[in-house]
Amino acid sequence: MKKLLYLSFALAFSVGFSQDKDDEEKKDWGALTGGFESIVQWYNDDTGLGKFAEDEHVRSNNYLKLDYNYGNWFAGIQVESYAPMPLLNYSPKLDDSGIAQYYAMYKTRKLEITAGYFYEQFGSGLILRGWENRPLGINNSFRGGRVKYDPSDALSFTAMYARQRDGFEVSEGEIFGFNSEVDLTNLFKLETSSLSAGFSYVGRKEDIPEEFQNTGFNEMTNAFSARLDYSGNSFYSGIEYITKSKDAVVNTQRYIADFVEPGNGLLINFGYSQKGLGIDATFRRLENMSLFSEREASGNVFNENILNYLPGLTKQHDYLLTNIYVYQAQPTISVPDPSLLKYGEIGGQVDVFYNFKKGTPIGGKYGTKIAVNASYWAGLRGDFNFTDREAEIDYFGFGQKYFSEFSLEVRKKWNRKWQSIFYYVNQYYNERYIVDKLGVVNSNIGVVETTYRINSKRSIRAEVQHLWTPDDNKNWVGGTLEFNVTPRLSFYLNDIYNYGNDDKDEQIHYYNVGGSYARGASRIALNYGRQRGGLVCVGGVCRFVPQSTGVTVNISTAF
Repeated sequence: MKKLLYLSFALAFSVGFSQDKDDEEKKDWGALTGGFESIVQWYNDDTGLGKFAEDEHVRSNNYLKLDYNYGNWFAGIQVESYAPMPLLNYSPKLDDSGIAQYYAMYKTRKLEITAGYFYEQFGSGLILRGWENRPLGINNSFRGGRVKYDPSDALSFTAMYARQRDGFEVSEGEIFGFNSEVDLTNLFKLETSSLSAGFSYVGRKEDIPEEFQNTGFNEMTNAFSARLDYSGNSFYSGIEYITKSKDAVVNTQRYIADFVEPGNGLLINFGYSQKGLGIDATFRRLENMSLFSEREASGNVFNENILNYLPGLTKQHDYLLTNIYVYQAQPTISVPDPSLLKYGEIGGQVDVFYNFKKGTPIGGKYGTKIAVNASYWAGLRGDFNFTDREAEIDYFGFGQKYFSEFSLEVRKKWNRKWQSIFYYVNQYYNERYIVDKLGVVNSNIGVVETTYRINSKRSIRAEVQHLWTPDDNKNWVGGTLEFNVTPRLSFYLNDIYNYGNDDKDEQIHYYNVGGSYARGASRIALNYGRQRGGLVCVGGVCRFVPQSTGVTVNISTAF
């Protein structure tokens, strides 16, 4: 297998050198494109964090992707190597090297046929989404067959059968899917607006363990989605409703005896925009909407076998201290004991953007931009009968409060060289219901960031952060200094310090120093420092990482 990897890497670099061939030759032989990424980490002992507990201190994740196109034909592979072990808290199923994915595809204007591995999304992803996110250790692609057919500009159909990727293998559960998209704009003769509708079906078939047979659910779990989207002039809106057939309730990868429930979800989004003003609002309700290609994967910490996409719908923050208490979606029914009953989630968020014009008292010479976000999430109100194993759930009932947040961001350009960001966040974080840790955290966070542009190529950015809370680990302070030497080369230094911790031994500096250099489609980054233990989130999806200290090297290129 190592020989295969060496051959693949050599092929990647040889293709890079072959780019000088003339266009006619490329046309005759087709086109080969790809990319390579390697993340290597060396974990060392730290007097502040303690001795590194694992045997293997050096670990790496490596990805080589090659795609070939000739006319209407496409093919590709993705080679992955996790040697000598994957990075900390990546799935142990990735402790291998080899061809992880492959595909072949035939595509015309109306027809597309794929065999092998592929990614797919129906609607917003609430019913089905396969995607890759390497920083989170997620690759929920599908292996099987897919056909897409677009008989006209107004109609689009997709049908698929697959099993889901699970490490270097695939899941036991079989996935059946169908999706349709209909553009209704011409049908209703709309001239200044558009209207579209969609319908999706996803079925998961998996054997039922013998001890749970004849308990009220079938091998096949069926989910349906219907949606309608409208946009016109300055207004847009969308609604999607999902329903899931009865299925066993599984918590932390184990069946709850004699507990079978259906599921459903509702997503509503609308917004308004015009020059200088934008408003966006989202409401979502999820009841027992976790959907995995294997039932017993429910609740796994590596985000494996997830069929649908249920991100935490809150503001995605850019700063270290604003990402300590991060909300994660709570779509699952969980009844471990009478003091901790969860039936799903209900809530939403609102974003407002406004630009004060140049020349006004607040706008000044260069204008001023403000952004306000507010979000609120709670559990569904309901009752659970432990004797009969039945749950009664109010559809629009707000139960235990999980999370709330208010943030205000002001962006101000002072002159051609100076610009600043002022950021304030107020959070309520119910640890008991989100991460099963006793307590509630009420916090306030303030950030001041400023950038000074030395010339057209060089700039310096600095930020200061502070988190106030009487709860959990108490107060934090942090800062960042970044120097962009050229558009290709930059360096940074940051640190967050938990100075308010009641335990003096836990008053730790989590510092990092590093830099990156980019040229064309290639980039190399080097970092040394401490990783704070907790959640790392991208796009509302999170994974837990333990605290550690070490060196990280990241190399990536595309050709």
